Amino acid sequence: MNNRLKSFASVSLLAFAVACGSPQPADAQNPPRSTAGFAPTNLTGLAVATFAGGCFWAQEEAFEEIKGVKQVVSGYAGGTKANPTYEEVADKTTGHTETVQIYYDPKVVSYQKLADIFFTASHDPTQLNRQGNDVGPEYRSAAFYRTPEEKKILETTIARVNASKEYPGKIVTEVVPFQKFWPAEDYHQGYYRLHPENPYITHVSAVKVEHVQRAFRKDLKNPL
Repeated sequence: MNNRLKSFASVSLLAFAVACGSPQPADAQNPPRSTAGFAPTNLTGLAVATFAGGCFWAQEEAFEEIKGVKQVVSGYAGGTKANPTYEEVADKTTGHTETVQIYYDPKVVSYQKLADIFFTASHDPTQLNRQGNDVGPEYRSAAFYRTPEEKKILETTIARVNASKEYPGKIVTEVVPFQKFWPAEDYHQGYYRLHPENPYITHVSAVKVEHVQRAFRKDLKNPL
């Protein structure tokens, strides 16, 4: 089993006792980061990418650490319900999946690089409607494209990763046009850094983030 599969296997084994999304009792006493849930105020020169790869706590932190990424917002996309709440998404009635919206400088990091991170390091794109013990369509893998060029990059990357046999199964990520992104509640924003003691963060999210750190060491804002 290669390192990628070992990492995702560890996530699956450790996730049995904890779940993504449920706030801890002390959350209300911990203010979110100052930019929580909001896009950068100045979008000049920035591009946007939108990916869903299971619990957004890990995805947000993983992409936040990449050079050229200015801001990552956790939220919901892919469904039909306007202004969904976490509870509604978790009830599987909205069609949404936990998603991150990435605001980045394309002069520093390319959409291709973000796609590479998404498909090869930040989650397991071969799991259908789940990530480890987080089960349901709200944890499905999805990539939302805005242009024909982005769609081509996503499809080409999937074909390349499938051909490489890096995973035992085929990628099942939905590749769909972007429609609308709804920011999640404030307590979800920056959750990884605000709650390092949360069992889900220590046993599940950290494994995913560390996998990205190892696989894309040269692309980190603060190289290890």
